[in-house]
Amino acid sequence: RHISPPLPFFLIGWMLVKLQYAVFIAMSRARQRLVQLSIVFSFVFLILWIAAFLYGTFYYSYMPQATFSAPVNYYYRTDCESPASFLCSYPMANISLIRNKKHVLTFGQPYRMSLQLEMPDSPTNRELGMFMIKTTCFSQDGEQVASSARSSILRYRSDLLRTLGTLLFLPAFLTGAAEQKQVLEVELFSDFTDNPYAPSVTAVIEIMSSRVQIYSSDLYIHAHFTGIRYLLYNFPVISAIVGVSSNFTFLGFIFIFSYMRLLFQGKHWRGRNSSFEKVRKEEEEDEDGRSTISAVEGDPKSSRETPKRNDEEELPGVTEGSTTQQWSSPHPILSKLLHSSTSSSSSLNLSSAESDEVFSEGEDAGSKRKTFRKVRISENNT
Repeated sequence: RHISPPLPFFLIGWMLVKLQYAVFIAMSRARQRLVQLSIVFSFVFLILWIAAFLYGTFYYSYMPQATFSAPVNYYYRTDCESPASFLCSYPMANISLIRNKKHVLTFGQPYRMSLQLEMPDSPTNRELGMFMIKTTCFSQDGEQVASSARSSILRYRSDLLRTLGTLLFLPAFLTGAAEQKQVLEVELFSDFTDNPYAPSVTAVIEIMSSRVQIYSSDLYIHAHFTGIRYLLYNFPVISAIVGVSSNFTFLGFIFIFSYMRLLFQGKHWRGRNSSFEKVRKEEEEDEDGRSTISAVEGDPKSSRETPKRNDEEELPGVTEGSTTQQWSSPHPILSKLLHSSTSSSSSLNLSSAESDEVFSEGEDAGSKRKTFRKVRISENNT
């Protein structure tokens, strides 16, 4: 005897199958979520990278060089005949304002030019007193763009102060870690703006003293930023965060609107296709209904022959001897008219049943009879 297993085994099997199905659905959903999250993360990363690139491009193109420094190397004549003076001319230096074939100064941006002099605290420089520094900027054509003259002097220090300083820093002086010198900073231009029609190419610095002693000299150019440039230069981190976030928001809105537009266009085209399919189906149903009505109301012979013919109808030709001709026409009316033109006697003896046979494809039988009667009347008149 076949003994059926107890009910709990069926329940356990059903629960296991249901659990496996639930696990499979959960894994498929998790996989789908993971794919969606990866796509979203890639798009967000792409938009963020584009936003950072746009901000960097804007910063590089909009912000000019903030500082520029160049060493100043003086030259002078020493071929003089006077034995009392070693220098036969004033020390002069020519500094180029072009780096990597680009102008250092930006048009319309004010700059501050200063000259830093490192001079020994020697008796000659102390006895020199005040001396003049002349600066002239020239364009590519040798035209003078701007000129300035500034005076300078060493800081005064008494003999007692110098003695105490020497005793205090004696170990550093002996080891060479410190030197007895003074650093002077002379402002050449406080608000220099380059001419866009004749940009400055070189700056000539001349110290109008033949007794001056200099260790080294450097030219410093600092830009005075205002407005957006001031914020970008003095608050770079906050400006970068604001610029990248604004670009990210703008690009995100553009991507979202583009996606929504494509989505709406797809729905619109799908709606139009569905409407076209509905209209086509309705037309096919109407044609099928008309064909069935004409088959019911017309001759049974024509109803049997209607499904076998689509757009062409084979007509028996006029039999002359043993030769048979077949005429094909896209419409039954035209085929009958052509057949009637070749044999007028047969066209005059056509009956109503034959007319129903001619017009049995997809049209109303009564309207076809009326049309055929008009054709017969016109033929009789001719």
